[in-house]
Amino acid sequence: MKIRINALAGIAIAATAALGLSACGSSTSPAASSSADPAKGEITVYNAQHESLTKEWADAFTAETGIKVTLRQGDDTEMSNQIVQEGAASPADVFLTENSPAMAQVENAGLFADVDKDTVAQVPAEFRPSTNKWTGIAARSTVLVYDKNKISEDKLPKSMLDLAKPEWKGKWAASPSGADFQAIVSALVELKGEAAAEEWLKGMKENFTAYKGNNTAMKAVNAGEVDAALIYHYYYYGDQAKTGENSKNVTPYYFKNQDPGAFLSISGGGVLKSSKNAEKAQAFLKFITGKKGQEILQKGTSFEYAIASGVPANEKLVPVKELQAPTVDPAKLNSKKVTELMTKAGLL
Repeated sequence: MKIRINALAGIAIAATAALGLSACGSSTSPAASSSADPAKGEITVYNAQHESLTKEWADAFTAETGIKVTLRQGDDTEMSNQIVQEGAASPADVFLTENSPAMAQVENAGLFADVDKDTVAQVPAEFRPSTNKWTGIAARSTVLVYDKNKISEDKLPKSMLDLAKPEWKGKWAASPSGADFQAIVSALVELKGEAAAEEWLKGMKENFTAYKGNNTAMKAVNAGEVDAALIYHYYYYGDQAKTGENSKNVTPYYFKNQDPGAFLSISGGGVLKSSKNAEKAQAFLKFITGKKGQEILQKGTSFEYAIASGVPANEKLVPVKELQAPTVDPAKLNSKKVTELMTKAGLL
């Protein structure tokens, strides 16, 4: 039995390596074909999460169950659009993302099955949509990373909304074309309303410098090109865990106080209604939100927050309870509206 399991795990690793491409804003199209065979009980995961994290989850799941997992890699919006276009003919059994709006898009198209109750029970209510059509699997916190040599603590903004004020003109950066930033704007729309978000985006247009990718924006702060950047926390911690070369001049600042800038973005996972192996797909979702799956996240190199099965976050991170994040129902995040507002503001 052990030999069979190892062989299946090896096949899954090979398929993953062949198809694996960069997440975190990758624009590479998903692979056109899958080596998974639904007739054999194999499952296909459309993955917009960190590639290395999902590979660890898939390998561990295969080792425990013998169920082969094939990964197709892409970014949030790219893969949600593909699933909607494929509809009931999609070969995907499971969809994993880094942010919630892409999950809401697939949910609104009526393509998700209900999440099994055992999985729902593993994830606290604040980390899943009210509809339970999908579930949170991890989380990432919004932060302003800044150069202490340029901004003293007493000059830091009290709110993310302050970044639209004239005194912040030319001082900060972001990556507006990425799903990460658009999730933050989506939360702003939900928390403050469409008119307030539109006004903030207009101020942002006047004040900020655009970079492609959160990591690039952080590097710009480190290099002294800009004073600060609005990104997710894990870019800083990931770099610190390596050489710290791209973050040695950078300090993360947490807005807290339920501010829109304290938004905790929920990474999602859901089972497609059209899955040919729904039971096994549900088992995979239960595994990654279970104790073993969350411990893989906790001990891994993505530095995202573990959120389920009572597993605490990596000890290097600010505990979730101290983030003082605002309450946002991820089922209500609307990527289409955000795209419209950002286009209108001249940011896309």
